[in-house]
This record gives sequence, C-alpha cells and structure tokens, in this order.
Amino acid sequence: MSKLDVGLIALDLDDTLLDKDRNISDKNVEALRKAAELGIYVVLCSGRAEDAILPYVRRLEIAGMQAGRYIIAINGCSVFDLHERKQIYCQKVSYDILHHANEEAQKMGLFSEVYTADTIYYQKQTEWTDIDVKLCGLKGKEIEDYDAFLKQGFTKMLVPGDPDQLQVLQKKLKADFGDKAVVFTSKPYFLEILPPNCGKGEAISWLSDHIGLDKNRTMGFGDSMNDESMIRLCKYGVCMKNGLDYIKGIADFTTEYDNNSSGVGMFIEKNVL
Repeated sequence: MSKLDVGLIALDLDDTLLDKDRNISDKNVEALRKAAELGIYVVLCSGRAEDAILPYVRRLEIAGMQAGRYIIAINGCSVFDLHERKQIYCQKVSYDILHHANEEAQKMGLFSEVYTADTIYYQKQTEWTDIDVKLCGLKGKEIEDYDAFLKQGFTKMLVPGDPDQLQVLQKKLKADFGDKAVVFTSKPYFLEILPPNCGKGEAISWLSDHIGLDKNRTMGFGDSMNDESMIRLCKYGVCMKNGLDYIKGIADFTTEYDNNSSGVGMFIEKNVL
C-alpha cells in the first residue's frame, strides 16, 4: 500500500496508544515524534479531562511544536490549545439532562460524577468513583448539595458501576433522552452522558476547520464505542487489533499489532512515515 497523505493523527489513549500498564511505548513515541516533526498534527483525543491527558503529552515531548499544541478532552466536548493555555471549544450537558440522569442512577444505587479540567466531583465517594480517580490521576471531591452544583452545566456526566446495572441504565436513559444527549459505555463499568452532536469525531472536524486542514487528511486511532464518531468521521479510521468487533467493522483499517505491541507506532511507520 502506498503511503497515506495525512495531516492530522488523532489518538485515543486507553487500550489504543497506552499499553495495559497505561504507558506509551518507545516505538509509539518515536513514530509520533517523527510525524510531528514532519508537521503532522498529533492530537491526543481522550475521554479524560485536560489535566489527566497532560502527562502523556509530556511523554511525547511535542507540546512545544505547532503540530503538538492541541488536545481533545472529555470525548470531544473540549479542545484545548496548549500554546495559548486555554480552552478554545466547549460543549456542555444541560442541567435538566444531568438532573434526570443522576436521579435515575440513584434509583439503582449508583452515584454519578462530573468533571472540570483537574477535578472529579461526586455526591458520594464509592469504590467505583475511586477507580475513576485512580485511572484519571485527578483529584476527587465530594459535593454536599450535588444537585445544585449540577446547575452550572458540565461537559459530561459519568456513572461508574456494575456493568450489568449500567446496561439497564443505558437503555433507560437512551429512551428518555433520544437525540437530546449522547449515552454510551466507554468501558463496561463507565456509562457516559455527553451533549448532543458531540464526540471525538465532531471535535476533530471542528479542529480541522480551525487550523485550515482538509478533512481528507485526518486519521483517527481507537478501539471502543467512544471512538465511533472519530473512526467514522476521519478520512482514515483505524481500529486497534484489540478493539471491539463493531469498531473494526466500521474502520478503514485494523492494526497488525495490539496496544501492548506498539500497534499505533507500527501502523504509522508502515503507512504514513
């Protein structure tokens, strides 16, 4: 296959760029640095909040380059410019959606969370909230009047919990919200509620317009349901070998190697560089 004409590479983190220990391999670092040095935008594109993505930007050592200045956070609800040190794109879930989702979760004995760039807020600390805090590397904080706190609106709500319970809750919330919110599981134990018409793919399209890049030169790597819009909307959607069969089915390519074997770097080296 001839080399692909790529101007932007968007990368999911967990189970895509990161290995099972949540590290970026030397091979992945090498390939992405080479891409950035060639002027190809390298954009980390995660469900995590901004501050939880920064350690991985530092690992790549590309933030000082024009090609490494942007990150996409909260599954596409936020685009952050590292050079200007400010958020340049933001979508929020309305209070009525947050309120209803939280009420339905509580009926099942589940507790929701909302995010800012550096903190996860929740009504009650549980073993499930602890998992998210540890995974993201952010601060966790209990809020006494949680419902009033929700009135300011947030980029996303997450309900962590037992996967079987979350499947039931997901079905209920999808029926209740219709096209007023995006509801999906990013991991079996994480149910997410996002604004309508919002996803990683939509954020990449917006960023492409912002930097004046032809969308036919975009490439996105992912493995799971929160990567669906990115895989669909990028010109070259790439699913990891370890990804869901559904995502493989809609992707243009599947990597030869999984996330524990530098699948991203090997694909970029072979098909882009």
